[in-house]
Amino acid sequence: MQKLLLAVDKLSTVVGKAFSWLIWLLTLMITWEVFSRYVLDNPHPWAFDVMSMMYGTLFMTAGAYTLSQNGHVRGDVLYGFFPPRLQAGLDLALYLLFFIPGVVALAWAGYNFAADSWAINEHSNITANGPPVYPFKTIIPIAGTILLLQGLVEIVRCVICLQQGDWPERGDDVAEVDIKKLKEMVHVKDEDIAKLDEYIVNPNKARK
Repeated sequence: MQKLLLAVDKLSTVVGKAFSWLIWLLTLMITWEVFSRYVLDNPHPWAFDVMSMMYGTLFMTAGAYTLSQNGHVRGDVLYGFFPPRLQAGLDLALYLLFFIPGVVALAWAGYNFAADSWAINEHSNITANGPPVYPFKTIIPIAGTILLLQGLVEIVRCVICLQQGDWPERGDDVAEVDIKKLKEMVHVKDEDIAKLDEYIVNPNKARK
């Protein structure tokens, strides 16, 4: 079971990281468009539509990856103090009541939107000769399906936690701060941190 959970995590991670390259492409495109518009006096009417679709694609495909890393924003003011079983119970209820219905609706509606868009060869009508929209709308059901699959994995994790009393392991990936590497870079040891903590709590004792 753990291998299956980690395999779905891996799928979400691969998809999220693959589409994350759109950040570079989007940055280059915005830079070129600003240069072309204000320096060369040659704006491209289709550029804004393409940028919006690229950012939307990036946003949608990152959803499952963020969920696999437990990185979505949640109210941790009280949640973080709850024991694992209570956390799992709350998560399970929220997944079943809100997440699953919402994501199923997203994937189903996205499929219909994409099918209609392909059928009429839809293009953006904000500008004349706008870019095609159907590739972008195709991303909606694909991203929704992957997000739904990752959500089912999270539900299984909740059930395992309720049974075992602790959360199952997740796959390792990037972290906001690598504490171990940071310590090595600044040449700080755990003993030094302990001495600093002792000095803060009791400065007189630490001097002795």
